[in-house]
Amino acid sequence: MLFNSLTFIVFFSVVLLAFWNLRNWELRKNLLLVASYLFYGAWNPPFALLLFGTTALDFWLGARMAEATTPGARRSWLIVSLASNLSSLGFFKYGNFLLENFTWLAAQAGVTYVAPKLDIFLPVGISFYTLHSLSYTLDIYRGAIQPTRSLRDFALAVSFFPQLVAGPIVRAADFLPQCAAPPVWSEPRFWWGLLLMSLGLFEKVVLADTLLAPTADAVFAHPAPLVPLDAWTGVLAFAGQIFFDFAGYSTCAIGAALMLGFHLRDNFLFPYAAVGFSDFWRRWHISLSTFLRDYLYIPLGGNRAGAALAARNLVIVMFIGGLWHGAAWTFVVWGLLHGVYLVLEHFLRSLWKDAAWTDSLGARLAGAAITFVGVCVAWVFFRATDFGTAARLLGSMFGQIPGGNLLLPSRQLLFVGVVMALLLLAHWRLRDTTIEAAVARLPRVVVALLWILMVVAVIFAQSNATAFIYFQF
Repeated sequence: MLFNSLTFIVFFSVVLLAFWNLRNWELRKNLLLVASYLFYGAWNPPFALLLFGTTALDFWLGARMAEATTPGARRSWLIVSLASNLSSLGFFKYGNFLLENFTWLAAQAGVTYVAPKLDIFLPVGISFYTLHSLSYTLDIYRGAIQPTRSLRDFALAVSFFPQLVAGPIVRAADFLPQCAAPPVWSEPRFWWGLLLMSLGLFEKVVLADTLLAPTADAVFAHPAPLVPLDAWTGVLAFAGQIFFDFAGYSTCAIGAALMLGFHLRDNFLFPYAAVGFSDFWRRWHISLSTFLRDYLYIPLGGNRAGAALAARNLVIVMFIGGLWHGAAWTFVVWGLLHGVYLVLEHFLRSLWKDAAWTDSLGARLAGAAITFVGVCVAWVFFRATDFGTAARLLGSMFGQIPGGNLLLPSRQLLFVGVVMALLLLAHWRLRDTTIEAAVARLPRVVVALLWILMVVAVIFAQSNATAFIYFQF
């Protein structure tokens, strides 16, 4: 069930109407839990059992961990939680990938091994709800939260349908307190949530799917070298597409949750205005970057043990982050590239930390430009289906392959150029503020007019809409 579908609009309208007309808070939570499992089961009903199994096991393990009287016992229960969650994720998401690589390694050793075809179907959203559930046992182990006594509340925290399939990654520690008391109806909050949903759909349907996706698809699917202008245009189109697609989903999720009285944290803060790659990861997919920071980077030692170990920890974290996105070596390279970027940035900052020129506008603009170009280079590996495609496109971008083809018509070059110029300008203009503050400064008539235009554009562009990119992760 896609946000950009008539089915979801009907589903959400019914849930919303029933939720605010029920007086009993327990009944409201029951309604949301049933609705969340119906929402998830609409893709493949049997996988709703896997979702519940993951939830119920972590609920039980959290209770056992809290009852444990020794650090060793607590650690044992945590290991069981990690093993169960990661093994399930590993089987469904990485089973075929691991088998293919084992077969290749065996062949290099001279052993002929014909692997069986597993035909494993990836449960939609498993990467996200696994982290939702795992955050609960991790926080209990760290002493950050106490286990809840309500399996229903925890199941709702894991499966809450606005964020279930593609985030933001919502930690149980942030969601469970909101289950303690019913939200109070707020008309401004309701309308703000609806405006965010409209904005998210506009980003997805109009900007990502209609204006940018055709160019990105054409460039990445082209089997021959391209002229640098076409290659860069295709990569820029994908940079815009993946932002509008993923940020659009997160914005819809935050808006839908607000309309139901729940608050989800921001997942994007104008990332293409980042000055440096550390700043980029403070602004891009914030729920994942903070999850990796709190549960992996800091436990590994963070930057407390010196520059060399900090560099190692950054590379490990970004390797895991790349692999989390997909079972392919291209995703691993994407993650490792960002790891290398971060290590180089930390090294340069250590050399220039006392230099006054680093705070000048020129230095900040140059830093933002370098960051954006580095991010775009990494996006090539994220989007390419194989290393051959990535190498061909990178060679075309930097003029290393002579005689490239002309592929894109002037209309597509113009669309991508205008959209990306406006995106970069908006991100730079708003990098130190929020959407709420920016909208609050506009006259209401301007907000209403822009809202109407977005809704009309979504309606007319709906035929071009596709599934959100992050559904595959």
